[in-house]
Amino acid sequence: MRHSNGIRRAALATTAVTAVAAAVTGILPGTAMAASTTTSTPPPACPASALQVSAWQAVHRPVGTGTGAAVVQFTNVSRRTCALKGHPTVAGAGNGSPAHNTPLKVTPTGRAATVTVRPHGKAWVKLTFVQVQGEGDGYCVSGKDPVTYPTMVIGLPHSGKHQVALNDGVWAECDNKVTVTPVSAVKPS
Repeated sequence: MRHSNGIRRAALATTAVTAVAAAVTGILPGTAMAASTTTSTPPPACPASALQVSAWQAVHRPVGTGTGAAVVQFTNVSRRTCALKGHPTVAGAGNGSPAHNTPLKVTPTGRAATVTVRPHGKAWVKLTFVQVQGEGDGYCVSGKDPVTYPTMVIGLPHSGKHQVALNDGVWAECDNKVTVTPVSAVKPS
């Protein structure tokens, strides 16, 4: 008799705990618990007006005297969280005007993922150019003339085009080619 009363009490306690848990979670006894189908909505793409853009020569770049590689930083200056994703387009701004730009042939590297950028948060891309060689005016290994631009126009999918100067020189490159990383939450060097 003792054992049967103990088993009955344990069964009642288990039923009570299950009922309380069901009431708290909203799951009825006897129904299967499914994985949550609620997904958080990703933030909208950052509009061009939400981004302040700056650029500088990368620490790790090809040997030569041109720009070689640059890091472009996008800072969210809005009051809302937004998202960036994808590989940038790059064009040299002729005469400092995006209307007279020269698109560069872009080679994307890496896999693009959405980067959530909170207010005052930052995201980056790295641009690697065909390097100018030599001193003075320099030369291109290909035999073409080197090109310099006071500013570049960097475009991001769904986030506009941004004209930006290097904070430490001019953009100098060969062959109108650039290799680009996708937008990243990790600052490249």
